[in-house]
Amino acid sequence: MRAPAKLFLASSNPGKLSEYRALARTGAPSSQVDLELIPGFDSLPSFKENASTFAENAVGKALYYSRLSEGLVFADDSGLVVPALGGRPGVHSARYAGPKATSAERIETLLGELRGKTGSQRVAHFVCAIALAKQGHAIAVVTDRVQGTILNAPSGSGGFGYDPVFYYPPLKRTFAQLTAEEKNLHSHRGKAFRKLLGTLDVSQAR
Repeated sequence: MRAPAKLFLASSNPGKLSEYRALARTGAPSSQVDLELIPGFDSLPSFKENASTFAENAVGKALYYSRLSEGLVFADDSGLVVPALGGRPGVHSARYAGPKATSAERIETLLGELRGKTGSQRVAHFVCAIALAKQGHAIAVVTDRVQGTILNAPSGSGGFGYDPVFYYPPLKRTFAQLTAEEKNLHSHRGKAFRKLLGTLDVSQAR
């Protein structure tokens, strides 16, 4: 039996690591993968995510940190895209209402920009890009998305970010109204990560 591939997440956030561990189990119970944070991540020089696309930010971050640490390193970038707003908030999703804004303030900004827009003008999608690298060489880059619409007001207490206003038609609920298991199965991040695991060559981790 092959030993699990070991992947290091380019983050110091244990909550994000726990989320990825849950994603690895959702819809892919046979995945042979061991996920850890990059040791000493906070002591490493930080990477500036200033590219214009999710994929460029993910690749840049994975390549950067893979040069500073051992093993397979993966990094992601994700956000909300609203075509009627020219793609905003896009790669600026986390700082849409300012660098220190709360999720509620970002949602308020989004709903303000969408005021008066109806029907197809409120169509949106979440995007996630994940890149895998080792010692400065890219191994895989994957992206996925999930389509929905933006409600006029938040609904639901779960999730985070824009989840309370992102209505997912197949389940007739917002992402904030889904269980953790439902969201992991249907989310852009879950779909992208399982796609990454599908491309992973376990032998590279040996």
